[in-house]
Amino acid sequence: MTGLSNSFGGHDSSFLKMPTIKFTKLFINGDFVDSASGMTFETIDPRTGEAVARISEGAKEDIDVAVKAAREAFDSGPWPRLPGTERGKIMMKWADLIEQNREELAALDTIDAGKLYHFAKDVEVPTAANTLRYYAGAADKIHGDVLKMSGKFHAYTLLEPIGVVGHIIPWNAATTMFFTKVSPSLAAGCTMVLKPAEQTPLSALFYAHLAKLAGIPNGVLNVVPGFGPTAGAAISSHMDIDAVSFTGSIEVGREVMQAAAKSNLKSVSLELGGKSPLIIFDDADLDKAVELALIGILFNKGEACVASSRVFVQEGIYNEFEKKLVKKAKAWVIGDPFDPKVQQGPQADRNQFEKILSYIEHGKREGATLLTGGKTVGSKGYYIEPTIFSNVKEDMLISQDEIFGPVMVLMKFKTIEEAIKSANNTKYGLAAGIVTKNLDTSNTMSRSIRAGIIWINCYFAFGDDVPFGGYKMSGFGRDLGLEALHKYLQVKSVVTPIYNSPWL
Repeated sequence: MTGLSNSFGGHDSSFLKMPTIKFTKLFINGDFVDSASGMTFETIDPRTGEAVARISEGAKEDIDVAVKAAREAFDSGPWPRLPGTERGKIMMKWADLIEQNREELAALDTIDAGKLYHFAKDVEVPTAANTLRYYAGAADKIHGDVLKMSGKFHAYTLLEPIGVVGHIIPWNAATTMFFTKVSPSLAAGCTMVLKPAEQTPLSALFYAHLAKLAGIPNGVLNVVPGFGPTAGAAISSHMDIDAVSFTGSIEVGREVMQAAAKSNLKSVSLELGGKSPLIIFDDADLDKAVELALIGILFNKGEACVASSRVFVQEGIYNEFEKKLVKKAKAWVIGDPFDPKVQQGPQADRNQFEKILSYIEHGKREGATLLTGGKTVGSKGYYIEPTIFSNVKEDMLISQDEIFGPVMVLMKFKTIEEAIKSANNTKYGLAAGIVTKNLDTSNTMSRSIRAGIIWINCYFAFGDDVPFGGYKMSGFGRDLGLEALHKYLQVKSVVTPIYNSPWL
């Protein structure tokens, strides 16, 4: 039986930290405003399935107003014209304000997305502040190159901000993705319109408030909650947005690309999820491998684009691995994410909850063996047991589709060649993990798997200076690292004649 916290359901006042929701309107040109239509939508607490606030619903008209503010701030405002050191100082102040308010921000993500409160407070929000600091430090280090031309010319390149950027971010990591997108584009000198996921608008609006307190000028950062087919589509197709960065599904990524192509051919970067393999070899430390496999799929209740949802174990240790894995999964503690004893909260919303359950039923019908889990937990909210399937064939839906929940498929392999073939047998290519003590094995595997990040004897090892993005249908473009900064910059070449120089 999966472990349950005694505080399941979220009614124990000893750890309940319901925040006051202060910001529910659109943030445009430095002010919180109602949507043009006056329409609102509910944001739901996944612990209970009940609404906690009504949020102004942005649509095309609101995106137009936000883009106009961002365009004016870019074309005529101070932000792109400030020295990088000054932009960096304001970003540093914003980061300090985020840390000062981290308990409230973490609580907002907990009631909006079911995030573990203590993890959000102690890790995710401070890490986001540090992402902001990383790019604040890069803001005064944006340099072009001097070029040696073959003729009597002097040439150099300038790196200039790309302009107005549209950011469309997902619900599974509302805080992390906000700053993954906003930080490098701010450092580059861009202005922007950001649409948070409709499931998780609360922290984004609070961050906008703190940005204004930090001194980010009006119009530089605009936050417009709304729905994909309206607000998101308006960003993707807007003729006055110069670049769009999207994280989400393949289906919506295609729509973003099509809208960008049909409008002004704006620059596009996409991160579209994954079906990441974790490959465990016979020589692996078994207990460590079990721990990595479990965290790889159950972290954030499996709502992670890099979740190790396909686990391949070499046949020599497979039986012992499976036994240990199932035992640990059954002891996993599910319950109210404010409870510090809880390891897994609810799925983010009803749609995701029902989607995951439908895939579990698919797995059963297709003939996979359900080793543990597969059921809902409790009578209220969107809780699902950690679920592990074995005897899975690679063409099954549960092996090919991104489920985005606490569902692992467990498979056996014999040789390294078989492992490479199986790892690459997916339309995705975002991440992969390798567990082995053999350097040759790790080198061969890491160079053979077509994915944007490979973790060896670790998992979820992210860093601000480590580029992140996908191969194949996991998208293109990179977040984090200096690669992310450069995708918000244009390269301009400048050439001038040289007269009477002794050197060419």
